[in-house]
Amino acid sequence: MAGILAWFWNERFWLPHNVTWADLKNTEEATFPQAEDLYLAFPLAFCIFMIRLVFERFIARPCALGLKIQANGPQKAQHNAILEKVFTAITKHPDEKRLEGLSKQLDWDVRTIQRWFRQRRNQEKPSTLSRFCESMWRFTFYLYIFTYGVRFLKKTSWLWDTRDCWYNYPYQPLTADLHYYYIVELSFYWSLMFSQFTDIKRKDFLIMFMHHIATVSLMTFSYVNNMVRVGTLVMCLHDAADILLEAAKMANYAKCQRLCDVLFVMFALVFIITRLGIYPIWILNTTVFESWDVVGPYPSWWVFNLLLTLLQVLHCFWSYLIVKIACKAVSRGKVSKDDRSDIESSSDEEDAQSLGKKTHVPATNGTSGSNGTNGYLTRTACPGEQ
Repeated sequence: MAGILAWFWNERFWLPHNVTWADLKNTEEATFPQAEDLYLAFPLAFCIFMIRLVFERFIARPCALGLKIQANGPQKAQHNAILEKVFTAITKHPDEKRLEGLSKQLDWDVRTIQRWFRQRRNQEKPSTLSRFCESMWRFTFYLYIFTYGVRFLKKTSWLWDTRDCWYNYPYQPLTADLHYYYIVELSFYWSLMFSQFTDIKRKDFLIMFMHHIATVSLMTFSYVNNMVRVGTLVMCLHDAADILLEAAKMANYAKCQRLCDVLFVMFALVFIITRLGIYPIWILNTTVFESWDVVGPYPSWWVFNLLLTLLQVLHCFWSYLIVKIACKAVSRGKVSKDDRSDIESSSDEEDAQSLGKKTHVPATNGTSGSNGTNGYLTRTACPGEQ
């Protein structure tokens, strides 16, 4: 194990030339980031998760009920032992051949069985109230950490001149404010990575998981080799759009459609400007070109910039989805649903279509665009949660 750790923390990989870990040990005059500091993120991530549970139960839930958001979920499927056994033991998405076999066995028409499976799948989805509580928690955290980041960064020199991220690198002292900002943000993303398996399941689950891994890796690597100055710029820039995203989702769940539309437009503008404009021009420019001029490349420098480039690829993907949603919204006159929706079409929509009453709502993931949750077209949500 000692050999593995020595190989992993190889100075020639992590640090610029002629710099050793001994050079970055804490002294009475200066404090530098230490790898063992990162262990603090795990218990803090657990604390953040517990705070979330308390917040959702005693703050977000009363707010949701005050806005008359119902706690009941989608309509439950009628009990049927045979279909329940197929659903739990075999498949939640039966193919045409199995549907025909079940139709003969139960003497039900295929459409009724399809509706039963749809309702049964939806039955496992969380209610609108649960969605609202999750969004309110994220909104509150993003608002707090973004406000803290802005107040901290406006007093720093590297916000106004990004070359200061690299002057005297890596011998830049770690202040208490910077350490707090970094560890809290890192802990939050650790909590998101683990809670993603219990939170509302979305179609881009894998992409979001990759995003969380890239984010945690970036924050970890940048902390260990003391790239925390540019790291704070990346964090603050990403938090800006997330506040508006969660606010738009809350407005949608509360049936405030006009407010939802306004917030979505604001989110789309801020997201595209920050992720496709400021991020490559300001962040990637300093991490690639300015750092090359001031410090020069070394092995972990390439890894760091590769991860930042991966984030930019994800930004482009999400921006495409946002523009796609915006175009649909313009054609409909409102924002109603996006490619990350997590409730399928309701039986009411299916009944309407069976009568030839086709509603003009674009299909997503092979389903109609409406659902029976809270009697409202759900999900203004867009990609882009860090």
